[in-house]
Amino acid sequence: MIESPNAHRLQAVSSMQDIFPAYHDTPISLLLEYHNLERPFDTWDKAQVLIGMCMDNRKQLRIPDNFAYIIRSGGGNLRPSEFKVSYAIGVGGVTTIALLAHDNCGMVNVQTKREQFVSGLVENAGWTREAAEAHFNSFSPLFEIGESIDFVLSEAKRLRERYPKILVAPLFYNIADRRLALIHEE
Repeated sequence: MIESPNAHRLQAVSSMQDIFPAYHDTPISLLLEYHNLERPFDTWDKAQVLIGMCMDNRKQLRIPDNFAYIIRSGGGNLRPSEFKVSYAIGVGGVTTIALLAHDNCGMVNVQTKREQFVSGLVENAGWTREAAEAHFNSFSPLFEIGESIDFVLSEAKRLRERYPKILVAPLFYNIADRRLALIHEE
């Protein structure tokens, strides 16, 4: 079950007819076909899409080699990776970005994980408590995403404004069934 107040905005993709018309004949459709519909892999010489997704280890995509650049970061937040996004567009030639939110993301309400974060750095990395607290205080605001669907929609809007000729599609990865869903933008 998807834990999100915006779960009603998701469109499951179980057939080609479920894919929004705006994504037909684009790398977004291919991504959904490969991952959800088990389309046989095509051979690619260069990346067709940039995928921004969370670093969460529970998420794996079914895509062919060379099909995508993938940037993995906490919450799928591409703000700190914008040079890499620009590289994929400017040098790699991609014209499409897929942004993947997911359920049960650790970057949602990251402030509630402060003590676990600090204690973990002290115990596992040998940091002083003061250094770990300062690190958390400095960087947690940059990586806090709020609610995952709201965040991916705002990130899609930001990237569309930054790169107006690029197709940007917000998608949702359900951890339980390992399927991608489309997000209705309203």
